[in-house]
Amino acid sequence: MSNNKISTFEAATRQFDAAAAIIGLTHNQVSMIKEPRKVIEAKLPVRMDDGRIEVFTGFRVQHNIARGPAKGGVRFHPDVTLDEVKALAFWMTFKCAVVNIPFGGGKGGVICDPSKLSYGELERLSRRYFAEMIDIFGPDRDVPAPDVGTNPEVMAWFMDTYSMHERKFVPAVVTGKPLEIGGSKGRTEATALGVVHTIREACAIVGLDLKKSTSAVQGFGNVGSNTARILREVGSKVVAISDISGAYYNEGGVDIEMALKHTAKNRTLEGFEKEGNVERLKDPHELLELNVDILVPAALEHQITQENANRIKARLIAEGANGPITNEADEILNKKGVFIIPDILCNAGGVTTSYLEWVQNKTGYYWSKERVEDEMKGIMLQAFGDVWETSKRYKVSMRVAAFIVAIERVARASGLRGLYA
Repeated sequence: MSNNKISTFEAATRQFDAAAAIIGLTHNQVSMIKEPRKVIEAKLPVRMDDGRIEVFTGFRVQHNIARGPAKGGVRFHPDVTLDEVKALAFWMTFKCAVVNIPFGGGKGGVICDPSKLSYGELERLSRRYFAEMIDIFGPDRDVPAPDVGTNPEVMAWFMDTYSMHERKFVPAVVTGKPLEIGGSKGRTEATALGVVHTIREACAIVGLDLKKSTSAVQGFGNVGSNTARILREVGSKVVAISDISGAYYNEGGVDIEMALKHTAKNRTLEGFEKEGNVERLKDPHELLELNVDILVPAALEHQITQENANRIKARLIAEGANGPITNEADEILNKKGVFIIPDILCNAGGVTTSYLEWVQNKTGYYWSKERVEDEMKGIMLQAFGDVWETSKRYKVSMRVAAFIVAIERVARASGLRGLYA
């Protein structure tokens, strides 16, 4: 791992600074859009099953709302920090702007281990979090979604809590809900599908035949597993996959359907080498350095660092996760000529489909899966084209270009709205 000690939020803002300098953002413009506008920390007392009261810490950060309501997930994880939540809210502002959907950036988190909570404790914690933050949430104020450690059922509890306070059915207050209460078809695989749409566009630019390509996917959660499945369906040979249990390799291609069945039964890929005709790599990070055409880091932040960047052999990296490449590694990879599809573009299929869910909730009219996927694809391809054209115009990386596109949109919205004093 990198020896870099700067905070995640500072690392995120350095990406902003590089793009802002190129387009000549003024001091006033930077002041309006760089720092989060609202940071909330709340103590959440929850009665546990044994009768004792445990107090959890929850956060919600609204980074920017110049272009629309704050939008961003809520994660339940023992390692949640305010710094991480600020960085994720920051990225959400520019992710929404780069795909040009009318949202700002938000993010939430609770320090907890959901795997150690009973069903009832998880529900009580979820409802307490939403109730404590209820003044800032709303369909036109702040619209959360699932993230690490949360799921559609938690969103159902969020929505019900808000609706009970409002005394009416308000499905548009959250996205990523179950279909039965206003969720959208196509939401489950939306992020992964968006990742593959961007990979297809990038392959055309770098002259890579997707149907003859090899790929490796780090992470086998919702994004990683669906990306691996879709890549295999479109013809790429997925030679390696990994999750918290380890990395698994087969030069001839991993049987993704078998891997999906294994995780459905066992929750992780643990033991997959015994039934999947795969080799378990000694070090899971070896997956990142395999001789493949396409690498999809879809796990955690800071996986590719200045220590291993020179050993990366992939021609194309698609950031399924948020912030998987450190700033130092980014420079090394750019010098090597690796084509990187940045996170705020690559994995924006999820928030794009959340936007489409919100639109359906607002109108009360629900679409087919095909229409949802077509709408999302159109938005993603337009965004990729905008970023690629900006990259060529300014002669910068796709990451810097994505920030230029997004920052210009946020700065323009802030300027048009002016300052209410």
